[in-house]
Amino acid sequence: MATLAPVREIPFMPDLSTPELIVLAQRGAVEAIGVLYDVHCQAVFRYFKARLGDQQAAEDLTGEVFRRMLTSLPQYRMIDLPFQAWLFRIAHNLLVDHYRVESKRITVPLEETENASGDEIDPAMVIEQKLTIEHAYRVLSSLEPHQRDVLALRFLSGLSLKETALAMSKSEDAIKALQRRGLAALRLNLAMR
Repeated sequence: MATLAPVREIPFMPDLSTPELIVLAQRGAVEAIGVLYDVHCQAVFRYFKARLGDQQAAEDLTGEVFRRMLTSLPQYRMIDLPFQAWLFRIAHNLLVDHYRVESKRITVPLEETENASGDEIDPAMVIEQKLTIEHAYRVLSSLEPHQRDVLALRFLSGLSLKETALAMSKSEDAIKALQRRGLAALRLNLAMR
């Protein structure tokens, strides 16, 4: 297989389609890699944040997804899997590895401290927001793992049914069923609040 010549400077990079960006990125165009990162970074981060509830871990794992993307990009073929589904397959596998490592680690929880500066912050509102977020994570964590994955990929990361099915190596019907059961369980748990 012939190696592609590096790309110099490409004007209007954000206006290119994902397949065009991938080809340019595979040829070494740093700008194309940057645009791919910009387009997909928030969706990947939201997936990890919803699953882990930990900002720092979500940021770390998001960075690792894109590091692995760079390493594997030369071998990526668009005919096998859409790019976003390919990225989320990397994210899903990384999350499984993360859980495996974390399950063996002994941790001691530390109290979180928040240093709020300024008089305009209402402590009651901060506490209410924190309780609401904690409740949402508890409700999400009470779901079956595949249901939680489907809801995170579909609603937090914005993947289509087809992309979610490809990312999770499942049929679209299986994704629909997991989504339906996950949303029903979510409604039930939220109603109990």
